[in-house]
Amino acid sequence: MKHLICISVVVLSSLIACGQQEESSVSAESPSEINYTMEVVVPELNIPWGMAFLPDGAMLITEKSGELIHYKNGEKTMISGLPDVYVRGQGGLMDIELHPDYETNGWIYLSHGSDEGDGNGGNTAIIRAKLQGNSLVDVEQLYKAYPNSTRGQHFGSRLEFDNDGYLYFSIGDRGNRDVNPQDVTRDNGKVYRLNDDGTIPTDNPFVDTENAKTAIFSYGHRNPQGMVKHPETGQIWVHEHGPRGGDEINVVEKGKNFGWPVISYGINYDGTSFTDKTEMEGMEQPLFYWVPSIAPSGMDFVTSDIYPDWQGNLLVGSLKFLYIERLVIENNEVTKREKLLEGMGRVRDVKQGPDGYIYASLEGLGIVKIVPED
Repeated sequence: MKHLICISVVVLSSLIACGQQEESSVSAESPSEINYTMEVVVPELNIPWGMAFLPDGAMLITEKSGELIHYKNGEKTMISGLPDVYVRGQGGLMDIELHPDYETNGWIYLSHGSDEGDGNGGNTAIIRAKLQGNSLVDVEQLYKAYPNSTRGQHFGSRLEFDNDGYLYFSIGDRGNRDVNPQDVTRDNGKVYRLNDDGTIPTDNPFVDTENAKTAIFSYGHRNPQGMVKHPETGQIWVHEHGPRGGDEINVVEKGKNFGWPVISYGINYDGTSFTDKTEMEGMEQPLFYWVPSIAPSGMDFVTSDIYPDWQGNLLVGSLKFLYIERLVIENNEVTKREKLLEGMGRVRDVKQGPDGYIYASLEGLGIVKIVPED
């Protein structure tokens, strides 16, 4: 049964100048009212980390606790056949993505915590599988990050395909910022690129670097939990958690160093500083950053005619402040920010569905659809 929640949302718009280290002092514009219906399409979920839309109208939903759910026509079915999922802290069953040619080959890609290999704890693994009835079959592990760690932080891990069919995924620094992100001979704190079968593309940037992890595409990341392909340029965009301040949006580029933790617009959680540098030669600047942090998770671009005023905008979920943030981007600069679904819950993922509607996963509630009112 579908649940309808009608909301009159007050949207605060503010002009944000990227480059400010303090909270923006620009005054908000006069609030305007946007009326829409929030329809709960998949109720009673705990931490729905990722979602994918099947061609027959069904959804596949990952619960962080380790369950893969098939949902269609009001019926939830648990999918068996997953490998063991290591659940600790921020790790568990995470993102899900269909192959761009799914209707032909049936491949489904997932990221999850795994304790496979030596050492205590776990790290992020990437698998692919096919769905047969209510079970995953032909399960293949494509990548497993090492070393294992008992730390509960920063597993990543979003998945996305580019226009050339390469698979990108993120793995956070696993709470070891001083060792992992800047060292390409180590996993963690990186964005990776694979062929769809898990092999290494021959033109990856570090294939000829001694002892390097050759799946690495870019490095110097903290914990990217949003990843999306730009609908016009085809570039892969990520957003990543900063510490206290300094959440970033970055446009991933081959072999580039995005600076963590040498440069940052954030500080330690206790208010102390860990770096006095916000820029350095050879390190990339973010397209945009947030101070204070919003704890971003999940994002997508709006291309649908259903939301004509939002076309080309970027939607980003906020775990910390319980809203979706709409960012207006002009010439690769954020010119306006607006809050949507404010106070409805921790937003874990945001996606535009094949029907053109915006869907969001809210912790403790489920999957909701945003329906504009006429």
